[in-house]
Amino acid sequence: MSYQVFTYEQPFELESGERLPGLQIAYHTYGRPTSGISNVVWAFHALTANSDVFSWWPGLFGENDFFNPKDNFIVCANVLGSPYGSTCPHDLDFPQFTVRDVVRAHLLLAEHLQVDHIKVIIGGSFGGSQALEFALLFSGRIENMILVASAACETAWGIAVHEAQRLALQADNTFGLPGGGGKGLQAARAVGMLTYRTAEAFMATQTDTDERTDHFSAASYIRYQAEKLERRFDALAYYYLTKCMDSHNVGRGRGGLPKALAGINIRTLIIGIDSDRLLPVALQKYMARHIPGAVYKEIASEYGHDGFLVETTKLTAVIRQFLVEKQVRQLPARELAGLMAGDEDFQLIDVREPFEVAIASIGGINIPLKDIPTR
Repeated sequence: MSYQVFTYEQPFELESGERLPGLQIAYHTYGRPTSGISNVVWAFHALTANSDVFSWWPGLFGENDFFNPKDNFIVCANVLGSPYGSTCPHDLDFPQFTVRDVVRAHLLLAEHLQVDHIKVIIGGSFGGSQALEFALLFSGRIENMILVASAACETAWGIAVHEAQRLALQADNTFGLPGGGGKGLQAARAVGMLTYRTAEAFMATQTDTDERTDHFSAASYIRYQAEKLERRFDALAYYYLTKCMDSHNVGRGRGGLPKALAGINIRTLIIGIDSDRLLPVALQKYMARHIPGAVYKEIASEYGHDGFLVETTKLTAVIRQFLVEKQVRQLPARELAGLMAGDEDFQLIDVREPFEVAIASIGGINIPLKDIPTR
């Protein structure tokens, strides 16, 4: 594992037209890149995580997990605006920035690392927003994209939740001062916790069985989670990053969501969590309908949105099947043309009749459909 900070010393222009005098991007790498076939796995983190993906996604990323440093060169960058080593706000004069700005900073890091071919990009929640934007901006080659509990555009529900959190931050009269806003950050985290889990999960794990009239387990749990975040995060960063998340819309400036998603020519797996109330599965199904050839899988979980962090055994099974145990599937002509134009590793089976193949051959093995066993 290697932790480093990339320094970009030129002015960095934001989508708003404002400029930062330079950038620092903290990042972790694990393993070593290979020559020839790419083994690069680029992970994108969620709101309050950091670039040490092994610390916050264990079970999926780790020495002995599916994404491990023996087989992969893993990269994870700390986002612009986060307090874990990258350029971040220290007062309210810091300019607003968008998900697209965050990803453009990632692109500078990719250039610095000389990464132009990526085997897998993967992200959950806000990390999925970054991965999707990265897919549309990266000029190199990406073989596979995995989006977990994410969406193509921030929803009105998500924006409303974030605004409630920012109101909580601003209610703290120390917010905006150096090191201030701690109590506001606790309140904002408490609001967020109600959207990360489900009512059923709270009732199953935090219901008290005695006859107490105060000091309830559920209240203690929320307070504990709020205080824990205050100790490790920053109120200003939380404010700016929720603003950043609100800006997410891959259709902006690209002719709308359907057109933007249709322009993605990357083998894509989209995973929804059946109990997710923050980013419901309808949002993942929408992406799957509009990204050509995308595969949609849904996992059952009692953990709601947090299932993308908790359900690593189920995620690993779905991801392994997608990346390793590739199944036979029908291909639309457009996707086939893209595969044949590149150098993807695939076996083409032409199921037309021999006389049709004689008229126009597309290569591959010819096994007429009537000769393929049904069992």
